[in-house]
Amino acid sequence: MSFSDSDSSSIGGHNEYKNFRQTSRDRLLYEMLGAANTENSKPWKVLIMDKVTVKVMSHSCKMADITDQGVSLVEDLFRRRQPLPSMDAIYFIQPSKENVVMFLSDMSGREPLYKKAFVFFSSPVPKEFVNHIKCDTSVLPRIGALREMNLEYFPIDSQAFFTDQERALEDLFGDIENSRKFDNCLNTMATRIATVFASLKEFPFVKYRASKALDDPTEASLRELVPTKLAAAIWNCISKYKTTIPNYPQSETCELLILDRSIDQIAPVIHEWTYDAMCRDLLEMDGNKYTYEVSSKTGGAPDRREALLEDTDPVWLELRHSHIADASERLHEKMTNFVSKNKAAQIQQNARDGGEVSTRDLQKMVQALPQYTEQVEKITLHVEIAGKINKLIRELGLRDLGQLEQDLVFGDAGAKDVINYLRTNQNASPENKLRLLMIYASVYPEKFEDDKALKIMQLAKLSTEDMKVVKNMRLLGGSDSKKASSGHSFSLKFNAQKTKQATRKDRTGEEETWQLFRFYPMIEELIENLCKGDLSKSEYSCINEPPPVTEKAPPKGSQSATSQTGQSTGGPKSMRSRRTANWARSSISDDGYGSDSILKAATLDFKKMGQRVFVFIVGGATRSELRVCHKLTAKLRREVVLGCSSLDDPPQYITKLKLLTEKGISVEAPRF
Repeated sequence: MSFSDSDSSSIGGHNEYKNFRQTSRDRLLYEMLGAANTENSKPWKVLIMDKVTVKVMSHSCKMADITDQGVSLVEDLFRRRQPLPSMDAIYFIQPSKENVVMFLSDMSGREPLYKKAFVFFSSPVPKEFVNHIKCDTSVLPRIGALREMNLEYFPIDSQAFFTDQERALEDLFGDIENSRKFDNCLNTMATRIATVFASLKEFPFVKYRASKALDDPTEASLRELVPTKLAAAIWNCISKYKTTIPNYPQSETCELLILDRSIDQIAPVIHEWTYDAMCRDLLEMDGNKYTYEVSSKTGGAPDRREALLEDTDPVWLELRHSHIADASERLHEKMTNFVSKNKAAQIQQNARDGGEVSTRDLQKMVQALPQYTEQVEKITLHVEIAGKINKLIRELGLRDLGQLEQDLVFGDAGAKDVINYLRTNQNASPENKLRLLMIYASVYPEKFEDDKALKIMQLAKLSTEDMKVVKNMRLLGGSDSKKASSGHSFSLKFNAQKTKQATRKDRTGEEETWQLFRFYPMIEELIENLCKGDLSKSEYSCINEPPPVTEKAPPKGSQSATSQTGQSTGGPKSMRSRRTANWARSSISDDGYGSDSILKAATLDFKKMGQRVFVFIVGGATRSELRVCHKLTAKLRREVVLGCSSLDDPPQYITKLKLLTEKGISVEAPRF
């Protein structure tokens, strides 16, 4: 029996650089499940997990992957299980008292449930639990392995994970008088984030958004100190890894930037025009699952089918970050090219046109049909989805609304434009009007002071419950004690340094062909500044600050990346003269199914990349922020990994914001 963190360097070749999700998958399959495949072990095993670890596993591995590692049965730790005394068991569990007691109950006594147990904990185990296990002399000889896997996060993309804390916004920014909920949420978050670095064998520079009130700690509320306290908790966990995990780096290998939702309150609600975001925003999807109907072959009621929009679908992988209009055009081209190049499709089309089909043609069609059917169904599915989205865009009048949203953000529209829209679009959905007002409040906070908010609410015909969302936005921006003392008035203080009539500036050196594609989330600027070493030290502190250098230089590992991506931007290029940008552009696409762009994305040479960059957003991240991480990975030649407490679409975010309250307490700033 051994007790240590698994050593990932021995699995799959230690020099092989894998992306974030691949590393997580390989650790679970080879370090954990593969470790139970010893010479004396049985060929088939039982895998036992709790509620958290089963989600960890399901976010990284398919059932077929697990079966390939010799697992014939997956069980719930807390359900009554049939004794299988001739089989070995793999336990993947959290290090809680209840779990340890249940494990000991399974394996102790004269008749244990399983022959041998290989135990893997998802996060660091308290010493008292280890001693408790070792004190049971009947269990000890039956343990084949006792290790800390340190993998308690949930990959949701090749470059993203979440900590599965849907109530983080409420627990950390809502009723924070409940300090127990606050501490539990923050500590769980820190533990799970830290296991990302343990799993990848990365030791980060821990940077975080500093509280504006740190100079006067009595004015700093718990809300303002969330990134500060989370950074301290993560640092505490990571510091212990240096002495407990074999081959863990002793010096910094990457960068971590901790933010909260207050850094950008527009990104969660503005209409994002990519194919991915539109699918989540406008269609009724269950996670990645899209349900649709197809005509019945027997002429009866339509058949209901389900499709997963995820990385295993090459069409989805190629188009998900494209503008919806561009995605629609490229799908049309794919279908046209596919029919023109595919023999089975040509023959079938010829038959539809009334042409004669020879026996030889039929034979060719039968030979090509299985592959043809799979490919054409995949493309047809996305053509249907894009068509449905475009129909909803027209019916809901989203182009005009989207133009107003982006004009507000870039300072090209003001109060008159918002009032005019609300008066002339009385039939717009309450949710879309609310999202517009949330953007309006971020740009023009003074328009919501005193009784002005009531007038806007009446004009928009929104309920008090809806307007509570706009009011609660200020809770994410920190307390304003002077205003709070008046009792009834409130002021939105999101960013004291922003310009009065714009929250974004046009990106220099970047031109977009598509209309309504100007908007970018704030993390794009922050990540770029971080990689250039230009992140404001007054606004973003670092727990383990590197020693000062005489000349400003990019972080180690990114020098070649910045030199490769350095472009002459020239003078600023305003997008305001491009108001009549094409809704869609003509584009050169590949054949119907395979994609050069997918292959390039899938075969990014990670070996030539600089150090990883991790960005964690407390309170939830958005689809646009995930898109930015993929974009900047290619641009900066550094793998950018997005972490968040949850990945939210606009309706989810609005619902969470409604749950916040105005209660808060003041605390002293922590010291390191």
